[in-house]
Amino acid sequence: MKFTALTIALMGALAAASDVVKLDSDNFADFVTDNKLVLAEFFAPWCGHCKQLAPEYESAATILKEKGIPIGKVDCTENEELCSKFEIQGYPTLKIFRGSEEDSSLYQSARTSEAIVQYLLKQALPLVSEFANEKELNAFTKDNDVTIVAFHDEDDEKSQSTFQRVAQKLRERFTFGHSADKALAKKYGVEKFPALVVYRNFDEKPAVYDISAGKKVFKFKPEPLTKFIKTEAVPVIGEIGPASFQDYATSGLPLVYIFSALEKDTKQISEWVKPWAEKLKGEAYVGVIDADLYGSHAQNVNIQEKFPAIAIENFDNKKKWAHAQDAKITKASVDKFFKEYIEGTLEPILKSDPVPEYQDGPVHIVVGKNYKDIVLDDDKDVLIEFYAPWCGHCKILAPIYDELGDLFFDHPEISKKVTVAKIDATTNEFPDEDVKGFPTIKLYPAGKKNAPITYPGARTLEGLNQFIKEHGTHKVDGLAHADEEEAPAKDTKAKKGGKIDDEL
Repeated sequence: MKFTALTIALMGALAAASDVVKLDSDNFADFVTDNKLVLAEFFAPWCGHCKQLAPEYESAATILKEKGIPIGKVDCTENEELCSKFEIQGYPTLKIFRGSEEDSSLYQSARTSEAIVQYLLKQALPLVSEFANEKELNAFTKDNDVTIVAFHDEDDEKSQSTFQRVAQKLRERFTFGHSADKALAKKYGVEKFPALVVYRNFDEKPAVYDISAGKKVFKFKPEPLTKFIKTEAVPVIGEIGPASFQDYATSGLPLVYIFSALEKDTKQISEWVKPWAEKLKGEAYVGVIDADLYGSHAQNVNIQEKFPAIAIENFDNKKKWAHAQDAKITKASVDKFFKEYIEGTLEPILKSDPVPEYQDGPVHIVVGKNYKDIVLDDDKDVLIEFYAPWCGHCKILAPIYDELGDLFFDHPEISKKVTVAKIDATTNEFPDEDVKGFPTIKLYPAGKKNAPITYPGARTLEGLNQFIKEHGTHKVDGLAHADEEEAPAKDTKAKKGGKIDDEL
């Protein structure tokens, strides 16, 4: 494509007219210090997502400039040290700064001009706004999806300080206000100070937390207040999408997915799930995800893209559970699914390679689907290596580990007592949450599967064999057994005529 002089001039003028401030190592610190609120994008010129964001970001910058909220961007290919300082792992990364480099947080809303503007305008508000009357309160709650209001006496410094701490922790997600008006508080069901009220645009009735609200133990402290806010700030069955997923994923609570592509399925399954959603309130979130738009997310919870479907994901321990996809979803099956989940008897679904049709080597191949059958076989001592195909140390260990497997694999007497195994930890999930690096080698002793022991020594044949012998329940010495296998041949030879036949 050829560019005329006029085109080039216009492109230069547009670039010069950008309302996005170019930040670098020289001006970054002063810029965030001189402004109470700053949004900064850390990007790379070659990044496709950055290019997609660019027009939205530019539009937001123009709107927010009039509000006194500056937006900047940092080219990480030119400012590697600055981006490393803020631990930038991917592009684009958007961060909020509040008056200093130390006071920062990730931007976690949608990447559209409208969402960026709304988010920043909320963040520009005082940490906690004060309401003198009902008109001010109504105007404030009307403009926000969820508003958290504390009612406490003007001289109750302890409660005010507690609420400030909660607001500081949750300011990325919600807006906060407070009032000392007892008459106003009573209109919203508050009988006694201090109290907390959560106003939701999806429910006309606000949620009230005070000493008269039927709480067995009422405490105006950060932990119970935070839990109450997170519980009441979402519908019993919400909507899972780009704008809400991050909140769910960082909430600290499991998320129940209802994958559905048809409205009739959504309505029917939601009706069956609702009693359980109410029962799990405060313990898990429940939401509907549009399978037409976001069905590929099913892979992230270890299920097929076959809908409708129900799945549960625990973001903390990485466990996932799912309603059997080869069975029809009915009220009875939904009840059984949630009952087993609550009782802790529902088996998690593990990401897994295909189960090998047969074991063709001395080291047993373990995958997610057969992990329990092999590693947790209570009759055997099982030594398992957690490895990664790309790991150099794993490659060095491989021939030694195969030789170790040979000591036990071909001997029926001891193969019933000891299994040497390995699992590709990059393509399979497993219950052991203590694997931090590769290779990690662990022994699961027979009868003590809840107390695996990590191998701490040199990765030698002798060291690994001794580890199995010392810490295994069966105390099997593979090397000694191998020596015994050779002994009979020598004995037989010696018995010929009472002397060793040395003709060969």
